[in-house]
Amino acid sequence: MAQVIRRIASIDAFRALTMLLMIFVNDLISLRGIPGWLEHAGEMEDRLGLADVVFPAFLFIVGLSIPFAIDRHRRSGRRPIEQSLPEKDYISVSPSSGEIDSRKAKGYSQKSTVFHILSRSFALLVMGVFEVNYEEYNRVDGPINRYWWLLWTTIGFFLIWLDYPREMAAKKKYFLRGSGIFLLALMAFLYKGGEPGDPIWMRLHWYGILGLIGWCYLICALLYLWMGQRRVGILTVIMGLFLAICVIDKAGGLHFFKPLRQFIWIVGSGSLPAITMAGLIAALIYRKGTEAGKAGRSLWILMVLSLIFLVGGFIFRPFWGISKIRATPAWVMICTSISLASFALIAYITDIKGREAWCGPLRPAGTSTLTCYLLPYIHFAISHLLGEAYRLPAVLRTGGIGIVKCLLYAFLIIRITGWMEKRKIRLAI
Repeated sequence: MAQVIRRIASIDAFRALTMLLMIFVNDLISLRGIPGWLEHAGEMEDRLGLADVVFPAFLFIVGLSIPFAIDRHRRSGRRPIEQSLPEKDYISVSPSSGEIDSRKAKGYSQKSTVFHILSRSFALLVMGVFEVNYEEYNRVDGPINRYWWLLWTTIGFFLIWLDYPREMAAKKKYFLRGSGIFLLALMAFLYKGGEPGDPIWMRLHWYGILGLIGWCYLICALLYLWMGQRRVGILTVIMGLFLAICVIDKAGGLHFFKPLRQFIWIVGSGSLPAITMAGLIAALIYRKGTEAGKAGRSLWILMVLSLIFLVGGFIFRPFWGISKIRATPAWVMICTSISLASFALIAYITDIKGREAWCGPLRPAGTSTLTCYLLPYIHFAISHLLGEAYRLPAVLRTGGIGIVKCLLYAFLIIRITGWMEKRKIRLAI
């Protein structure tokens, strides 16, 4: 069996930096008088704002992590429920590290790995659907305040998917997880959405950020599990098919599938899984180069791929423009280009040059990512329940001062995540 030699610092660093930006751009909604280039571009605008780049970068990172997460899971022999996710990303001494050839690994069945992938995806989809329905919560007909609903729902997420210590008694774990399930069921029962006077129950408006990540993880992880790391060429063709679906969709070629789009999501557009698959392929290229002692060469390959995607993005720009909201091919390609170049630069600094100290303060965002993502929801709910009197004055939520406030807030959330991580309070997804 291949010998694991070290963790890949660059993936954690890239993930942490992206999460910092995600918290930052999400908090911008609390400001006024800020530059438009920081926010999302409008639906019909042909441009990129900073906020338009962050989500695709995270999808790319999901792909980066898939080969290491799945291979390590198959080697570890641990039960999926005890996993601490995202799994640590390692490089092995042997080029065949992706092949599972030990008796222990063979005993840990393909079926168990599929269950592991499905359980992670299901968790993200559930959280995503609740997250979206909060946005549609009916303030008039809802039986409880919408912020109480958001707070109890988020607490339910933590109770169900917390990474409970192995030494904790099984009955206590079952009780806590059962309490979380009860909370989510109760919040679903109490939910009222729609327009005042015409309430509706929870429904699938769209999958939400977490749900979209869950779909992309599910699709690309199962494809990798099926293909394996030695079939990079086939995975590249599949990424090309996702891009082709995106182009055909924008050209109106999938119009007849429109009634089914919200249920058969991949038919709607292949844009998001294309970004995740690009990250997966980048991980395989980088791992193969590193294991062969040619890490620098593999980074040059990633930079060339970045240039190809950039050129492709500007070729497609005249047709549908650059738009995150419309998920245009140009947006997919240009954001993939940015992610490839960013990862190559971070990998050069952290892995090849060994300069990891710069990302130390951000590390909890890379190792307890979902915990970090959900903490602002708790703060958001509590701050609104306390009322306007407890919010920051308007001067601290305006212009340049407000931007600094958002950066400090993002760092504070990461530090709180680190404090919780040290006390083993983190989500296992």
